[in-house]
Amino acid sequence: MKIKKLVLILTVFFTVFIIAACGNNVAYNKAATDEAAADEATPNEPATRIVTDVWGRQVEIPMNVESIITLGSGAPRLAAYLDVMHMLVGSEAYIEQGVNVLRDYNPVHHAMLMTLPFVGAGGGAGNNNGFPEEIVVVAPDVIIAGFDLEPADELQAQTGIPVISVRHITGLADESFYAAMRVFAEVVGAQERAERVLSYIDSLKEDLRSRTAGIPDSEKLRAYAGAVTWNGRRGILGTYSVFGIFEAIGAYNVAYTPGVDGFFESCHESIIMWNPDVIFLDPGNMDLVNDEYRINPGFFSSLRAVQEGRVYTLPSFNNAGTNITYALINAYFAGTVLFPEQFADVYIAEKAEEILTEFLGTNTFGIMADGGLFFGNITIGE
Repeated sequence: MKIKKLVLILTVFFTVFIIAACGNNVAYNKAATDEAAADEATPNEPATRIVTDVWGRQVEIPMNVESIITLGSGAPRLAAYLDVMHMLVGSEAYIEQGVNVLRDYNPVHHAMLMTLPFVGAGGGAGNNNGFPEEIVVVAPDVIIAGFDLEPADELQAQTGIPVISVRHITGLADESFYAAMRVFAEVVGAQERAERVLSYIDSLKEDLRSRTAGIPDSEKLRAYAGAVTWNGRRGILGTYSVFGIFEAIGAYNVAYTPGVDGFFESCHESIIMWNPDVIFLDPGNMDLVNDEYRINPGFFSSLRAVQEGRVYTLPSFNNAGTNITYALINAYFAGTVLFPEQFADVYIAEKAEEILTEFLGTNTFGIMADGGLFFGNITIGE
């Protein structure tokens, strides 16, 4: 009897042991199967992606871009507007010259830029001004440059590092600027910031436009913008036929010339014939204008705007590309002068603070004035 009980107990024990062992094996096999299925459902993320730049070049870049350098006209400025300056691992050699208020982002980021190795000359007109050997040393994931098509290809071949061009036309944020911002943002993952900035620009443009919409030319003050900075400093004759600042507020531009899209050199006879009600001059070029005054004071004294004291500053907004901040501030200032009733609620220092803070994260209006970019009346000959 005892033997039978012992056999029964052993039989039960081994049965339970076998079932448990089988159960563990099934659980193990199920876990392994689930893991394999999970691996199959989430394949490895691609290491690279393709971005199309402003020239239509399809460039292969890392999936996750962590470091960049910006070179040439406009590219460093876009980095500031997109708030990705912390991604830079190199800067341009021009910053050795000191703080340059003519580039809106420079006073804000100059100290940081001075800590980085120099990887390019800075500025330029779309040419390849990068330093290939220095670029290879800092090894950015991507080079973002304001280069023309062939120079972009050239620098990419020299360094083996992808080059994305964000070159765009100077002026008050036309379609090429929007395209450049969006390409840059796609590279660095700043799409949300880009759309915020572009929407803000749209809102300001609409505000400027709507204030003067419907006013006939016959009721507008006739304006002339002289001593503009375009590919260098200019005297009183340097002007624009199509001037973005005037276009934004619907101003009457006496220098508008059919068939001429932008900058041109006018002549004294034309300005006398136009006899504008208001003259705007770049304060950075007043030394040239004052030299012209000493040579030919009669020309200036014959102009209505000079006689009536309606000569105002309009600081340069182009320097290695367009400072969209400065251009927008200029448009509001010109509006307060040419359409005082429609812009009666605008205080230029307050509006400038809003614009500069939105684009650059800080108000540099005082730095602008200290650097000669100020707004107000000006007397020719002083």
